[in-house]
Amino acid sequence: MNDLISTLHESGASLVVSSRGELRTFFKKGVRDLEDLLDHDPDFLKGAVVADKVVGKASAGMMAFGGVVKVYAETLSRLAIPMLEAGGIEYSYGTLVDKIIIPEGDDRCPLEKIVSSAKTPGEVVSSLREHFAQMRSAHS
Repeated sequence: MNDLISTLHESGASLVVSSRGELRTFFKKGVRDLEDLLDHDPDFLKGAVVADKVVGKASAGMMAFGGVVKVYAETLSRLAIPMLEAGGIEYSYGTLVDKIIIPEGDDRCPLEKIVSSAKTPGEVVSSLREHFAQMRSAHS
């Protein structure tokens, strides 16, 4: 895990995933890299170890749904913990916060609002996929 945390800090990545002997770094904002992995390379998440800049309920649900086994979050939301525990994910963090705040203001992260009523990792992923599909159709 220390190698992943070092890579997270040194590379400027937002997400580092180690799976089956392969280490990948990701740089997109929010949960977009997790979304891409779930949609296009779901086997890479199964059994993976992850280091992430920010883990809220949305990303925790996606990780649990994808089969991640261990995660380090630079910043972890208390709302993420039930999702991590539901997935049996071992977790550690740098800072624990009550909620994820977007950098542009003091409002809660929009993704956290979207998944606020979700009770399971599957519900989190379903809510996010519905939201992303609506966003794509609104922009096409």
